[in-house]
Amino acid sequence: MLAARACHRWAGGQHLKFWRSSLRSARHLSHGRKWQHQGRGAVLNSAASQSRKSAVFFGTPQVAVPVLDGLIQAASQPDSTFDVTGVVSQPARPSGRGSRRSPPPSPVAQAAARAGIPQDRILTPERAGDAGFLDALRSLHPDLLVTAAYGNYLPTRLLGIPRQGTLNIHPSLLPAYRGAAPVQRALMDGLTQTGVSVLYSVREMDAGPVLAQAAYEIPEDIQAPELTQRLFELGTRLLLDALPDVWAGKGPSLALPQDAATATAAPKLSSADAALDLGLPAAAVHARVRACAGWPGSHVAFLVRDPAGRESTLTLKVLRTRLAESSGPGTEVQNTSQEPNQVELAPGALTVRCGDGGRLSILELQVPGRRPVSPAAFINGLRGATLSWVPIQ
Repeated sequence: MLAARACHRWAGGQHLKFWRSSLRSARHLSHGRKWQHQGRGAVLNSAASQSRKSAVFFGTPQVAVPVLDGLIQAASQPDSTFDVTGVVSQPARPSGRGSRRSPPPSPVAQAAARAGIPQDRILTPERAGDAGFLDALRSLHPDLLVTAAYGNYLPTRLLGIPRQGTLNIHPSLLPAYRGAAPVQRALMDGLTQTGVSVLYSVREMDAGPVLAQAAYEIPEDIQAPELTQRLFELGTRLLLDALPDVWAGKGPSLALPQDAATATAAPKLSSADAALDLGLPAAAVHARVRACAGWPGSHVAFLVRDPAGRESTLTLKVLRTRLAESSGPGTEVQNTSQEPNQVELAPGALTVRCGDGGRLSILELQVPGRRPVSPAAFINGLRGATLSWVPIQ
């Protein structure tokens, strides 16, 4: 974590500790836009924007939409000194196998259109280094680029276009967890605290000077999608707080260099990470389920033995878990076998004994191709059968 002055605030029920070289009071956002709507489109109020700064936003998934919304709302304030003059997102991608429907624009591109940004200012290049795209970006005369979960590599020739650099919101306390999956890797490692950084982009991934950071205490059962959303929301507040310094030209001198010697990597997850090894300690299994929630998910093979002794194998997606209490109401089990891999069938939960002897409750699960179900509904469907988890070979 970077050394800088600290300030404590409450946000979203969490006690946050902000690290910044300088801090300003958070600006209050309200609705309204500096776009003049004409028919079904919108254009900037050119008279009002002649002396204003230009910001272009880069982002793609839903988690980046609040960042764009925050920038647009901040730009709409009477005392604002900048406009959001364009949005860049990845092109529409097919969402299902063999789908013949035209894929929809990315969530960020859709949000930009809803906000009234003209279609010719919503750019979706295949690669951020395409010559035609770079020409279009230069035509917007950006003073600043802001990126959040854009998903494409930014080449040096792009980073040289904005006059005041490129700021990226990265959901980790850099230099820890540089890479594509910082939230997931932090959860897998069992961290109790993570955070978000606002940094200047350089050629090396996530290695630029850090302008602002905030630490965030990780709730015990939170999963990666929700934690990612919270961190980007926090990062948006940090970004907006830092913009006055950026527009004044102070950003580069306030940003602190990272210590490359302490950097750690956060490589992208793969489908192989979905295989859940219940032979690990219970806390590690719980951490992996939380980290892999959404994609790639977590799955376990179970051996099902019916009352007549017939056996079959069933692979289940484990959607949500909780570390089980050793005793208490609702923990009485139906299966009393001493087999170490046998699943305890309790009212409201499937409980497994993991490699360290710790017990983990499965709170939500899914048979592939079917809807998620509660443990109670799944137990009813077993009709007296027993369940044992199959170790990974």
